[in-house]
Amino acid sequence: MIILAPSILSADFANLERDIKAVTDAGAQYIHVDVMDGHFVPNITMGPCVVSSIRKITDKILDVHLMIENPNQYAEAFLKAGADIITVHHESNLMFDDIVDLVKRYDRKLCVSVNPETDVTQLDRYADYADMFLIMSVHPGFGGQSFIESSIDKIKYLRKKYPHMNIEIDGGIKLDNLSKVVDAGANVIVAGSAIFDTPDPKLTVSKFLEGAL
Repeated sequence: MIILAPSILSADFANLERDIKAVTDAGAQYIHVDVMDGHFVPNITMGPCVVSSIRKITDKILDVHLMIENPNQYAEAFLKAGADIITVHHESNLMFDDIVDLVKRYDRKLCVSVNPETDVTQLDRYADYADMFLIMSVHPGFGGQSFIESSIDKIKYLRKKYPHMNIEIDGGIKLDNLSKVVDAGANVIVAGSAIFDTPDPKLTVSKFLEGAL
């Protein structure tokens, strides 16, 4: 089953409820929330208060992507705010055992991500504890970047080794390369500008879901 996770980083923050309702009404199963701290990545986005506000307006899965230097320091605040999935980066200052215990305590899901320059085999060490892996197919920090083609081999590696795990792809996914990442084995698709920068995001979500069949 293909899961679409529109990234609200590209939504209209003055009309966030409207945009979230549009994409979820069209069938998007997750809402992807990009959290950036200005240290791990060169941008600053949103904190737990935004997640808490989103939790009040949707019952969809909140897929909270912590692109931050010290995820252990802030993960619980996002779980309390309503995150259903917490994604942490292999490259961050990560105390993984503590994150595992925390996420289990809240009965939520844990995802681990790697950046484009990181060998995908680094994820193997987390396989016994993670519910999902995320491949960054752009350099994290900004929306609207072009897809990095070497990400396809990373998806294929994970799908072959972990046939039953959710494999998420994030960065540069558009309608014209969607089938390529799905065929490689990705089943959770993050798309931001490709959805929210179109005249009709609701229609675009429908096209994404049809294209992933």
